[in-house]
Amino acid sequence: MRRLIFLLLLLAAGLAAGAHAYHASIMDVRYNAGKQQLEVALKVFTDDFEKALSAGQPRPVSFEESPKPQVTTLVTALLTRSVSFGTKPGEALPLHFIGFQKESDAHWLYFSVKLARPVKGIYLRHRLLLDTFPDEMNIVNVEAGGKKQSALFRDGEESQKLVW
Repeated sequence: MRRLIFLLLLLAAGLAAGAHAYHASIMDVRYNAGKQQLEVALKVFTDDFEKALSAGQPRPVSFEESPKPQVTTLVTALLTRSVSFGTKPGEALPLHFIGFQKESDAHWLYFSVKLARPVKGIYLRHRLLLDTFPDEMNIVNVEAGGKKQSALFRDGEESQKLVW
């Protein structure tokens, strides 16, 4: 357990640093019981994410140079394919994409997930960028029910149940 915590701290510190020699993302999930929704902020390296967005496109996609509506459409599609939240195994509740914000060499992506009723846990499938980078590590921090917890998602460990 200490090794996992050390690894998570090391990766989190590295995301804030300049260059990177690994592929990782950090997702912060907050359960808003009053609104019955999950509020999500996802930090990704810009160059890695642009590479994934560009797959299958006639020209490379850039947050800075591509038209914002095109980028928003591609981001939403990639998130919908790669990340799913549910209240039961295999369920994929709709993601409501809010927007994105640049931070140094990374971007924050913001979205929410409406829940039909109060919950004490969620099922999360998180395989963002695994098709582009098999060594991708997706760190998830959840704040819900007065608890904070972290989980690591990577190739072969793409789905987990998070309980609070």
